[in-house]
Amino acid sequence: MNTVAQAIAFLKTQKWVDLSHDVNPEIPYFSAFKPIETNTLFTVENDGFFATQYTLVSQYGTHLDAPIHFAPNTRYLDEIPVLELVLPLYVIHKEQAVKENPDYLLSVDDILAFEAEHGKIAEGSFVAFASGWSSRWHDQTAFYNRDETGQAHTPGWSLEALKFLHEQRNVSAIGHETLDTDSALDFTKNNDLVGERYWLSQNKYQVEVLTNLAQLPATGAAIFIGVPKIQHAPGFNARVFAVMDSE
Repeated sequence: MNTVAQAIAFLKTQKWVDLSHDVNPEIPYFSAFKPIETNTLFTVENDGFFATQYTLVSQYGTHLDAPIHFAPNTRYLDEIPVLELVLPLYVIHKEQAVKENPDYLLSVDDILAFEAEHGKIAEGSFVAFASGWSSRWHDQTAFYNRDETGQAHTPGWSLEALKFLHEQRNVSAIGHETLDTDSALDFTKNNDLVGERYWLSQNKYQVEVLTNLAQLPATGAAIFIGVPKIQHAPGFNARVFAVMDSE
């Protein structure tokens, strides 16, 4: 058996975790967009084959944001090399903190505390913020979490944490369970997604609306991201999964 075949055989003995949500018109989505639309073009019964046309925004469900989504003169989706779509995965678990404070901001101190326990985050890795927010997925009211004034309350990355991961650790990508990189309060305060704009401006990508991060260890897993190679796309819905030690 050759080395590649051995690697595949080994991976299949490990634990695999699907990190993507199912896609349908009822899922939560960014307020500027519309739900997916489905049109059946042909059926096996009438035409001998089944084909469906979908109309959906590029950032829908679990999706990859290419840098060009927010930053001119950066990479499109099809320009992200496949080697960059398989990365070592670090998961910063803050589920309890977010449960106590839905406006929680992941901070530099959180990253340093994580490293004190699990070791330094490696260059070229993927760092995920596990907030537990995906447990609200099937309840749009809970997922958007708006108060009586209409202000949403959702967690996010602090700008300082994102700068630290880029400037001090040079990680390749980040991910989270919410619709936005920034907390809802920060978005309102800044009238902009400052954290998301910063991250994508570094010519780095992110994955939004992840699920099942609670099932992953802090270290020791790898993340795999599958996206279509649509030329000049600013991102697209993604099938994302992690492979981790079976023990």
